[in-house]
Amino acid sequence: MTQAKIGVQMMMLKQKAEENGVYETLRELSNLGYRSVEVSQIPMTKENVAELKRGSADFSIKIAALSAPAEPMAPGVQMENLIDDFDKIVDDCKELDCTYLRIGMLPVHIMGDKEKIMAFIDRAEALAKRLADEGIQLYYHTHHIEFQKYNGEYLLDLMKNNTKTLGFELDVHWIQRAGEDPIKMIKQYQGRIGLLHLKDYRIGQLDASEEALKDMKAFFGRFTNLIEFAELGEGNLDLKAIIEAGLDAGVEHFFIEQDDTYGRDPFECLKISGEHLRALGYGHMI
Repeated sequence: MTQAKIGVQMMMLKQKAEENGVYETLRELSNLGYRSVEVSQIPMTKENVAELKRGSADFSIKIAALSAPAEPMAPGVQMENLIDDFDKIVDDCKELDCTYLRIGMLPVHIMGDKEKIMAFIDRAEALAKRLADEGIQLYYHTHHIEFQKYNGEYLLDLMKNNTKTLGFELDVHWIQRAGEDPIKMIKQYQGRIGLLHLKDYRIGQLDASEEALKDMKAFFGRFTNLIEFAELGEGNLDLKAIIEAGLDAGVEHFFIEQDDTYGRDPFECLKISGEHLRALGYGHMI
């Protein structure tokens, strides 16, 4: 069995890649000790694909997963997607020696509509079968909306029970935010999850100053929305138990992701997260 790896979701470095280039961004990740990435929200232009390939070779960083929506995220939105750009996306995967491709989320215009979602699931499964013929595994990344219930059943379970080829990339923060237990869900999805997102779940600081209390409606709005994305070890999740459950469930790639760094440099966030993982005993996986 291949040794599982802990890498970085490059979504949190998209600004760095835009400012400094993909190659230099990979160099900085290498300096922090990371050896694998999942690429998302970085345009897969010819130049960026070439820089990913060059950086992968020069810094010994595995391009473990790429991202592509199954279809445009909303009507009229122009974006590269599997239905319209299948061959190009497959070529990118093969150029980068990448066998995992992931869909980041549901198209926004079908959220909350079970009939449209079920049709989307059928399309995603058909794409997963086409990609499997190319040696590429298609995965679906979860947020909290997949824990809406339809006749008492989670949407996520509907997706699993109506597919065989499509895999799932569980995100432990979003599972927690949905009110579920990340460890329980990882165990339930054993055999269907080769990818897992690591991000911590923090209750943020509340401004209760005299000035803040002058507008009580705004204050309670902030009070209700204190949940933050956190560096690993800076929040409340039992990351050691999560990683162990992931290993038992067959996860091959764990990716550190932080949707918002709240003004902190993302490389600093990744340094903090990496140090915590090493303190937990997972330095050999980074």
